[in-house]
Amino acid sequence: MDKQNLVLLPGVKRTGAVNTAIQKGLNWAATRRWVQIVAAKRWTLLFMAVGFLLGRATILESLSPFAIAYFAVIYFLRKDAYRIVAISLVAGSWLAASPAPAWIALQIAIFFLIVKGLEAYEKAELNYAPLLVFISILLVRLFNVVILDTLGWYELMMVGVEAGLSFVLTLVFIQALPVLTMTKRSASLKTEEIICMMIMLASIMTGAVGWVVYSMSVEHVMSRYLLLLFALVGGAPLGASVGVVAGLILSLADMNAIVQMSLLAFAGLLAGLLRDGGKTAVAFGMLLGTSILSIYIGNQTNILSSTWESVAAVLLFLCTPRSVIQTIARYVPGTNEHMKSQHEYAKRVRDVTAQRVTQFSEVFRQLARSFSPLVQVTDTEKKREEEISHFMNVVAEKTCASCHRKNLCWEGKFYQTYKLMTEMMMSIEEGRRPGIKEVPREWSTHCVKPKQVIGVMQHQYELYQHDQHYKRQIQDARQLVAEQLSGVSQVMEDLAKEIKREGQELHLQEEQIREALEGLGLSIQSVDIISLEEGNVEIEIAHTFGKGYDECRKIIAPLLSDILGEHIAVKTERYAEQSGHPSTVQFGSAKEYEVETGIAGAAKGGDLLSGDSFSTVELGNGKFAVAISDGMGNGERARLESSTALSILQQLLQSGMDEKLAIKSVNSVLLLRSSDEMYATVDVALIDMYTAKTTFMKIGSTPSFIKRGSEVIMITANNLPVGILQEIDVDLIRVQLQPGDTLIMMTDGIYDAPGHAVNKEMWMKRVIQEIQVDQPQEIAEQLLEKVVRHHDGQIMDDMTVVVAKIEKHQPEWATFRWPGMSRLERPRTVS
Repeated sequence: MDKQNLVLLPGVKRTGAVNTAIQKGLNWAATRRWVQIVAAKRWTLLFMAVGFLLGRATILESLSPFAIAYFAVIYFLRKDAYRIVAISLVAGSWLAASPAPAWIALQIAIFFLIVKGLEAYEKAELNYAPLLVFISILLVRLFNVVILDTLGWYELMMVGVEAGLSFVLTLVFIQALPVLTMTKRSASLKTEEIICMMIMLASIMTGAVGWVVYSMSVEHVMSRYLLLLFALVGGAPLGASVGVVAGLILSLADMNAIVQMSLLAFAGLLAGLLRDGGKTAVAFGMLLGTSILSIYIGNQTNILSSTWESVAAVLLFLCTPRSVIQTIARYVPGTNEHMKSQHEYAKRVRDVTAQRVTQFSEVFRQLARSFSPLVQVTDTEKKREEEISHFMNVVAEKTCASCHRKNLCWEGKFYQTYKLMTEMMMSIEEGRRPGIKEVPREWSTHCVKPKQVIGVMQHQYELYQHDQHYKRQIQDARQLVAEQLSGVSQVMEDLAKEIKREGQELHLQEEQIREALEGLGLSIQSVDIISLEEGNVEIEIAHTFGKGYDECRKIIAPLLSDILGEHIAVKTERYAEQSGHPSTVQFGSAKEYEVETGIAGAAKGGDLLSGDSFSTVELGNGKFAVAISDGMGNGERARLESSTALSILQQLLQSGMDEKLAIKSVNSVLLLRSSDEMYATVDVALIDMYTAKTTFMKIGSTPSFIKRGSEVIMITANNLPVGILQEIDVDLIRVQLQPGDTLIMMTDGIYDAPGHAVNKEMWMKRVIQEIQVDQPQEIAEQLLEKVVRHHDGQIMDDMTVVVAKIEKHQPEWATFRWPGMSRLERPRTVS
């Protein structure tokens, strides 16, 4: 707003009220402009204020190691402000208790010249700053000692002490300045960074030594104010640390304040111990600590001034906005605000990851759509007519174009010619090519060269068949690629849902579990709940108790089972590599059923290498896979085909891919691996460990059998082996198993043992019923032994049998009830 821009309407006179309003507007505009300028230059103003105080700061009555160290760090980290900082340092030294602005200016000048010389050779780096500061102070102080003619051992020692302190302070300011200006990128501060920050703040307060307001020392008020802030944020350890550091540096600046170190340390300890009570309790703890030591070591005057200094610090502390305290706490490890910020950061990363995975899933889905058939032809008759027309045109061009009766046949007798050509084409399609004497009379009377036409038709029909064959292959390949891309898209979509599902706020549940475990006297470092979904619980606990007593399985898992209302078991346990570090244990939902397996096999003729492969593995998603594959023939090549089929299938199933799509993918891989006629059977049983529902995938394999008491149930399907046809049909058979059921799977070497003259199904059922043992390994061995004995000890083919027994899972340690502990409330919604 400007006076020149104020134009009154015609006929309006300036009155006193109008003038007052205009003046208020001008004042508000000026104030707003100043606020904007201060906000834009806030960091520069802060650097100036800190530089002024550090320029005033002295320790041991004559040493000023702070100024040049601060200037060096500012020069490398904030080069835009080093000029104004140099001026503020010299101005602060001018107003110090022992003014030495000339020496401070000379130190800055020497440092600046050395840095400019290094910049000419591109060697000026922040790593060299401590050494350059050391050299600058050493040169200037030695020059000072020499020209004042005070050279002696004590003076040389003080020069070395000041140069060494400047060296250390430069290292401290390098760590502390990014924290002070909140440009530190890390979400948390290291212990050394926090200590460096304390030293820098105490050094700044040293610049206020000698300032007194109403008989209260400004540095004492500020030191106690900082003590209150850090005690509220970090508790007793951080409060005591701030007290020790601030008291030590203040005592170096003022020899009469040596008692401040013990006073501030004790006050910080008491204030931190009362942190849980909030601001008021922390303030009371600091007042109590300073009052006790003041009474113990001071006189009446000192007690009164110390009390008023503490009261002033408390008033400043109570007026401090909560946002400032939360900002400080966010960077201090161990605080609730820091943990919350870490959770928020993890949630942001999780959301971004889930979004990117969802985008990739959509990309794969679009690719699958692009590979799908573009046009679905429904009108087969129209397509057939188009093919016939094209076929007729090609034959007519090659046979009738040079014939002298062309115009007569295709213009005068078009319909007769077309009918004749159609009959010839149908005979070719049916595989009939008539000889010279077998040509129908109506053909020979109408066409002068029917044999030539039939020959051309047959050649074109063969080309047409080849073309259709390759079109079908391309179409099948496109369809297979589309299905596989769609399967990958579905897997990634499920992964994105799983990532989003983990983004739950479970702090209350974590604290409830921690309280329950600490109530039992267990040393727990952390509790992280990944999932509380029923049947899919996942909890990670870090502990420090040693090995030998197995507290995780005997105490923690039963307690979690009682709190959650379902069986919880130890999934994995990772011990610390170094003593004293916490170990991590992962707890999860215990399976309702367990599977015990047994395997027996023999190679054809007693050889060492069998063409059969088997696998019994827990897939990690609550399912247990039992699989057998029989490669064509015997020996190494057959073993390679069968083992390849099983390994690829296992990896696809573990990734979460659909069972049918996984089988089709294995089939396509085996087709592409070799042009030889190599194939393999696949027999897979996927057992759900929580429901005992079992899915059978039988591709060219022999029947499987379920022994339930004295009853034997056969599971069979009619599918060709993988690796033969481009497109295979996969029939999934789902059966509900019961506790005590025994699943028996075998290759054709076992099933075909009785020969063709015997009913194999009845013979195998009878053999299984006659086996009286219950252990899966013993069942497999006895079944193999009976088959071998049936052939008088000869092994006619590769033989493999896998037996799996389903039993109800019995937890090793029972659940116990802890008095006063309520059930854990699971989250109702999933984010």
